[in-house]
Amino acid sequence: MNGLQDLVALIRADTPLIVIETPDEPRVVDLFRQSLMHVWRALFRWSITEGMRRIDMDREDEADVAPDAGATLQAIYRHDQRGVFLLLDFAPYLKYAGTLRQVRDILQRRNCLPHVLVLVGNKVELPEDLEAHAVRYRPKLPASEALLKMVKDEAAAYAREHGGKRVEVDPEAAQQIVRNLRGLSETDARRIARHLIFRDGVLGADDLPELAKLKFELINRSGHLHYEFDPVKLEHVIGAKRVKRWIELRRAAFVDGNVPPGLDPPKGVLLLGVQGCGKSMLAKAIAAGFGVPLLRLDFGALYNKYHGETEKNLRDALASSEQLSPCVLWIDELEKGLANSGEDGGVSRRVLGTFLTWMAERKSPVFMVATANQVHELPAELLRKGRFDEIFFVDLPSAEARAELFALHLQRRSVKSEGFDFAALAGASEGFSGAEIEQAIVAALYAAHASGQPLSEFQLRAELKHTRPLSVLMAEQVQDLREWAGPRTVPAD
Repeated sequence: MNGLQDLVALIRADTPLIVIETPDEPRVVDLFRQSLMHVWRALFRWSITEGMRRIDMDREDEADVAPDAGATLQAIYRHDQRGVFLLLDFAPYLKYAGTLRQVRDILQRRNCLPHVLVLVGNKVELPEDLEAHAVRYRPKLPASEALLKMVKDEAAAYAREHGGKRVEVDPEAAQQIVRNLRGLSETDARRIARHLIFRDGVLGADDLPELAKLKFELINRSGHLHYEFDPVKLEHVIGAKRVKRWIELRRAAFVDGNVPPGLDPPKGVLLLGVQGCGKSMLAKAIAAGFGVPLLRLDFGALYNKYHGETEKNLRDALASSEQLSPCVLWIDELEKGLANSGEDGGVSRRVLGTFLTWMAERKSPVFMVATANQVHELPAELLRKGRFDEIFFVDLPSAEARAELFALHLQRRSVKSEGFDFAALAGASEGFSGAEIEQAIVAALYAAHASGQPLSEFQLRAELKHTRPLSVLMAEQVQDLREWAGPRTVPAD
């Protein structure tokens, strides 16, 4: 059944108490007015500022009951016609014993008609003894057709306010904008669409980053997600040929939903590798490869000393990511959030259970990219086949990749590459990660600046010679990781 049919069924069943948590009050009122086409009841709306007025006619009657909560409940109790009563922001009054008793009398139909009370608010917390009577109803979010109509309405409004000037619309970008507005209430979606249209009178591809930012700021009320504003283009990542090809083959299936028959949409990958070899950059590039926003979840920020709060924080963050879909959810250093020390009272196990359940059951297009350095600290349940679509191993860069890294970092720092033997530098940097090569260049540039001379290959070689890479400092751990990954994972390059 759709949302309206669900609501009609609740009214027909004379459900004594319906609870609706939403900031979109006008849409709730409109839904109940639509329900009257299928089941007749007198419809009333109450607020502390307006009192109670009947709203099931083409016009709204004047309030005939004082705004006082007690007087309102008394009027409902004595009303001689079955009705639906929308009580806006009424929950705070339920903490008073007299008000609570009046509500219970109505719900239990003590010498009164079977009225339907509807509590509407952004957050509705009920006393425990009312929960047994309540049904929580969540209005369905607008579908793509409704969102497209809303965008057209706002474009028409722009034309009216600007002397008939039509909005310039890129049809493909408009479809992407509508797709990205899904997951929002009509009020929020309209606010964003209006912002995009009225700022320049154009709807195009340039609006997509602004839309993603506005949507993120609207939804991420918990603050556990971080929006990454500097995605890296996939073609700018050196190496990782297998990962690039993997993303290219699945882009249409993930973004457009064009999943080949018999296949499931892509869900996520685990990037395992040596520190400093570009896993984080690759995670950013995957989002750019799909052409969707990148969200980062900091597992460490989820933990809370109070029982159950950590799991709730995780559920809220994952729910927010689903509302922001399609997107890439990046979880950096996954092992630090899920490693079980045995000294946290079982929090890590409960978090793992919540996380695995979400991985298995999510339906929204949220592509997860998890990165990890210490595979032995990851729970075995997380690594079994099917949790991730693929596990890629990001190894130390090859000689060819190291030569490209030297050229890239020198170019970014406006250093002329003439006179540098990149093949020789690649040979001198055996065992260096990409991050270590970059830092060697930075150190050599500081030395060159201090000497008042331009950077030379000799200075670069000197810095490389004085640097002990991680593959030397932690040789045993790095070798163990490479040996473990060899037969168990897919090389990224």
